[in-house]
Amino acid sequence: MLAEIITIGDEILIGQIVDTNSAWMAGKLNDIGIRIKQISSVSDDRQHILRALAEAAERADVILITGGLGPTKDDITKKTIAEYFNVGMIENKQALENVYSIFAKYNRPMLDVNRAQASVPENCDVILNHNGTAPGMWFNEGGKIYVSMPGVPHEMMYMMEESVLPKLKSELKLPFIIHKTILTVGEGESYLAERIADIEDALPSHIKLAYLPKLGQVRLRLSGYSENKAQLETEIHGFAARITDRVANVVAAEEDITIEEAILNYMAERSLTLSVAESCTGGYISHLITRHAGSSRVFLGGAVSYANDLKESVLGVRHETLSAFGAVSEETAVEMVEGALRNFKSDYAIAVTGIAGPDGGTPNKPVGTIWVAAANANNTVVKKLTFGNKRLQNIERTAISALNMLNTLLRDTDK
Repeated sequence: MLAEIITIGDEILIGQIVDTNSAWMAGKLNDIGIRIKQISSVSDDRQHILRALAEAAERADVILITGGLGPTKDDITKKTIAEYFNVGMIENKQALENVYSIFAKYNRPMLDVNRAQASVPENCDVILNHNGTAPGMWFNEGGKIYVSMPGVPHEMMYMMEESVLPKLKSELKLPFIIHKTILTVGEGESYLAERIADIEDALPSHIKLAYLPKLGQVRLRLSGYSENKAQLETEIHGFAARITDRVANVVAAEEDITIEEAILNYMAERSLTLSVAESCTGGYISHLITRHAGSSRVFLGGAVSYANDLKESVLGVRHETLSAFGAVSEETAVEMVEGALRNFKSDYAIAVTGIAGPDGGTPNKPVGTIWVAAANANNTVVKKLTFGNKRLQNIERTAISALNMLNTLLRDTDK
């Protein structure tokens, strides 16, 4: 079963807003066994919308549309869909009562343009909007299902979960979809692909392997489609086990989570604690860690020591070290991480110091020069990284590199 998502609105095409609706909808559809064939964004133009609908019907069984249902003149989706189906417009009683109740709730007068929200193509089943005035519309025409929903994210999401997804599941015979993700760190996708080439070649046609790389990490995602759930689960788990066994030295997690989540879970299970000493990342590592609920079980805190004075007073970096080698050096990174361990009394620590850019570099230490360290009471590892001159990218890459180094140290210590 294939679906296409069409988002309507000039504001998307000019970059005024980001289309988060499509990604959310695609995930929800995938969960119930509907695969996405294509995602399109079109302008508030009648001909453009008509052409998009006709083309989508050639590719997909289910067409989901968001946007263009507001009360203003630029919102032309309803009338254009009515034209597409060659039907007239009617006022829907339930939709009108819904609009009245919303305006009564806020004690505001209802204008004619608001009443027009209850006007819908005569061949649709109305989907009431319990969070706004624009109703959703369900069409079953020519063996295809079309669903038009508001573009306001929270209105669309409630409508999808409360009405659209249950209706799709009840009306369609859908296969089971199972995904299994393996998070790897520290090895590029081409090297991984070479190591597991024979396993990938052995996959049956209904199971696919995707490589999803991102800054020092690669997610290996197995996706299977079948009407036999038990058999599919057995197949997916079998292939996942073979892959995990083959690349065990770079596996950080056997589920679809971030590297910091994998570390937090691993450390929480072993009652281990973590602290950080950040310079060039400015607290970004701490942000990545603390955005996850339950991080306080592991993360004690740390220091953002931009200035050398703070490196000395908070972390215990020796003045002689800074004078002799500079803040961006192996020696300083080592003293920072060991100072974090000592002063914050954690089981593990990571430290970063470098030149994020775009300026501040020297011939000997150009922009993008980074030192990363990870340590526990018995072992300290340190590594020099050389990136480019893009500041935000350098900060993100440094943080992920530090987490990857910590992950390796944790796993090596457990061996």
